[in-house]
Amino acid sequence: MSFPIVVWILTALAAVAIVLTRLRMRASDAAGRFSISRRLPLVHFGAGIIALALWICVLVAPEDSTLGGPLFGILAIAAWWLTAVCGLLILMRWLPAKGRHAPEASGDSWSDGPGLSLLAHLGMVVGVLVFTYAYLTAAV
Repeated sequence: MSFPIVVWILTALAAVAIVLTRLRMRASDAAGRFSISRRLPLVHFGAGIIALALWICVLVAPEDSTLGGPLFGILAIAAWWLTAVCGLLILMRWLPAKGRHAPEASGDSWSDGPGLSLLAHLGMVVGVLVFTYAYLTAAV
């Protein structure tokens, strides 16, 4: 499988992770052990949509155009990194708590435990590493 195809597949998976995180975190009683700021999922979603739009422009536009140029590429990579960091911060709600008065983890109808969140957000970090490598080496 060629590297550009891998980048396109990871782009689609990143879009799914961004949208599903938004849907899952929309409820006030989202799964996890701790509650997080309601702004964090909004920043994750906003930065993810911006990153996705800019990244697709970089992938499809010719290199000598404005949309395919270095400014849009750097902005897209920066937005991807912001999305990935926000995703890792969202994962913090699953950190184990010790002590007698520590809250129990709450579940939801999506999954039992942090497995789905771990898969999506750690996968996003790997995807962003691949996007950064692809952009820096001009592989796409």
